[in-house]
Amino acid sequence: MMNEDIERVLYSHDDLVQACHKVGKQISQDYEGKTPILIGLLNGCIPFFAELIKHIEIPMQTEFMQVKSYFGGTESSGKVKIISNINFPIEGRDVIVCDDILDTGRTLVQIKNMLLAQGANSVKICCMLNKVDAHKDLNLTIDYVALEVENQFVVGFGLDYNELYRNLPYVGILKEEIYKK
Repeated sequence: MMNEDIERVLYSHDDLVQACHKVGKQISQDYEGKTPILIGLLNGCIPFFAELIKHIEIPMQTEFMQVKSYFGGTESSGKVKIISNINFPIEGRDVIVCDDILDTGRTLVQIKNMLLAQGANSVKICCMLNKVDAHKDLNLTIDYVALEVENQFVVGFGLDYNELYRNLPYVGILKEEIYKK
């Protein structure tokens, strides 16, 4: 039934797995001899995070934060609310923040600055999807990007609309009539 709400599939499950493999190999090379902490931003990162860590071949630790910037709409509100913070010391550690999609980038800027203020040695950003044109004016380096998308409203593989569609095994464009009711 959910498939009927999708205008078209942008990335198949196989596309997503291959992209995670590529990013995982790059992280493994970049952090060889180190033990980074990967922090997943809940809830959207779960499928991407789970797939990504399968392809990282170095020791690492994982942690999660729950943050919200979408409050039922199709665009980020620009306000970041931290629902659940990490309970893990990061002082002097190398951190990789993993998110489902880089849209406006405001959430990731705030999270990165917060982790650096807590004493992290470095903070890198890793996203499953990058909406290239959505954050042009923002001063944020995206260190690891699995795939890129145009400025479309996408769901699946963790991405949602009103907390629905996260369980689709692919990323697709949601039909406009679904969210413009």
